[in-house]
Amino acid sequence: MAVKDELRERFADLSPALQQVAKYLLDHPNDIVTNSMRTIGTRARSTPATLVRFAQHLGYPGWPQLKEAVAGEMGLGSTEAYGDRARQLVGRVKDHTLVHELFDVQRANLDVTERQNVDSLQAAAALLEKAGAVHAAGFRACFPLAFSFVYVYRLFRSSVHLVDGQGGSLEMQQRAMVKGDALVIVSFAPYSREALQVTEAAKAAGCRIVAITDSAASPLSLLADETILFAIRSPSFFPSVTSGFAVTEALLELLASRAGKSVVKRIDRSEMQLFESGAYLKTPGPRGG
Repeated sequence: MAVKDELRERFADLSPALQQVAKYLLDHPNDIVTNSMRTIGTRARSTPATLVRFAQHLGYPGWPQLKEAVAGEMGLGSTEAYGDRARQLVGRVKDHTLVHELFDVQRANLDVTERQNVDSLQAAAALLEKAGAVHAAGFRACFPLAFSFVYVYRLFRSSVHLVDGQGGSLEMQQRAMVKGDALVIVSFAPYSREALQVTEAAKAAGCRIVAITDSAASPLSLLADETILFAIRSPSFFPSVTSGFAVTEALLELLASRAGKSVVKRIDRSEMQLFESGAYLKTPGPRGG
């Protein structure tokens, strides 16, 4: 049973002191993962000894093990090597639960990601719509997320640019970022060197930063004005980016909604141009009799 579900189920049976800790954990799961036990104790108006007793009451040896369990459920901070994870898959070719297991984990990832981003998505949308220009970057496995974000956003906003470093142009693209602009940066652990480089360049230029990442303690989040978290758990050997696509699509939905009625004309015009240019194939009409 998930930690949160267990807490809800057992909440009424906890002592008042433990209920206080349980309420804080339920309301602030990110804090549990990213802050020290002493900090959590102060914020939850509890003591380190009570936190340890709370963890043991739930069946964990101590607070670090409870913290690790919460992080695992959020899809954060997995350090297991890809090769080790792949080794666990070998020989499961006849295991008919393998595919079901992956889809179950993806559904859980989406649930976790949705719960922790309701406010942050709205805040990120407000930040981006005020920016003079929006730059977006993601490297390696995160490149498709950044590319799709730019591709769709460009349908109703022209001042959106992909930072991809193609042809060794990363430094040149970074110079295009100026004060008043915003950067959307996507990465998960182990974090891309280029992602941190672009984020630091944006910060130095005076840009506002939206980090789409796997942890509030990631190097991108620590530099960001707004952080959108996505869960990356997967029974496969490589972390999942499914929830990352979900939050970028949700962000685009909010941006379009906030843009007002004029967005409809811009999207209609963009779509028409795609068909007229031949980029989109027209659906054949019905054949004559």
